[in-house]
Amino acid sequence: SKFVLKPKNPAGPVTVTIETEQDKTGALTSKVGTKFSYAKFSVDKGQFKPDGSKVLETSLAVSPDLKLSFKTSKGADLGFDFKKGSLAATGTLDVMGLSKLSTSACYGLPSGLIVGADATYTFAENKGLTAFGYGFGYGSGPMKASITGTSKNAYTIGLLYKVNDDLSVASETVHSADKLCTVSAIGGAYKVPTVGTLKAKMGSDGILNACLVSEVVPKVTFVASGSVNPSDLSTFKPGFQINM
Repeated sequence: SKFVLKPKNPAGPVTVTIETEQDKTGALTSKVGTKFSYAKFSVDKGQFKPDGSKVLETSLAVSPDLKLSFKTSKGADLGFDFKKGSLAATGTLDVMGLSKLSTSACYGLPSGLIVGADATYTFAENKGLTAFGYGFGYGSGPMKASITGTSKNAYTIGLLYKVNDDLSVASETVHSADKLCTVSAIGGAYKVPTVGTLKAKMGSDGILNACLVSEVVPKVTFVASGSVNPSDLSTFKPGFQINM
């Protein structure tokens, strides 16, 4: 088991975060991070890690519709985010090695149907188009459905049904030429009166995951979570989190 303490403290326009983690041996490691904004420029994440490595993520709002970003850690990526009306698009270029370009786009039709696609083009070794995906989403009344596909000739169907204001159920299945149907997850969420929201799901691996999210006082949220293989209760792993 491990414990993580992540306090945030505003220092004027700058927010400082110190994340301390204790592993099962009792050893402590800490990450120090910050973020701030000035005019249209933002440092979304600046972090020093225990191993001496650094993370820097910045962005610049060129216009209300377009934002440029630069992220560096082990590599360096230059990206953009564009959104106007029902159209949204993103792009990321590896500017350090010029090895890969990733793009995505989606569009919402007046009927309520959302269509989207993404692709990865690899410059290294002239591999060309190495991955792509597509997706559709539609919602009507209490029912929502989505279909996503990949270059691996497999597609995923997600379904969400809102039974009432307190209870929702969902499922996810994967379909391919090798297996006609694989149930990858089944779950649901239930609002427990005066307590909070209980969420649970079981994956294709047979592991049951559940969490209870409760607002103890305004702006303070307590999360109790756990996972277990129902056939072996000794695999139970608890978790607790407090957000302020």
